[in-house]
Amino acid sequence: MTTATAELLTVPEVMARLKLGRSTVYDLIRSRRLVSITIGRSRRVPAAAVRDFIDNQIEEAA
Repeated sequence: MTTATAELLTVPEVMARLKLGRSTVYDLIRSRRLVSITIGRSRRVPAAAVRDFIDNQIEEAA
């Protein structure tokens, strides 16, 4: 997937996909466990980063 076609999610969208609270999502971003970018004053998370985070969590649990 190229950067131009990557789906960028807002923090509330990530919250809904991961079923987590706002502060938990920001903690994951702060600790660099969830990749994000800043556009102006907005924080965006690539959809691929959410999938990678889930994959990593599954691997750690196994």
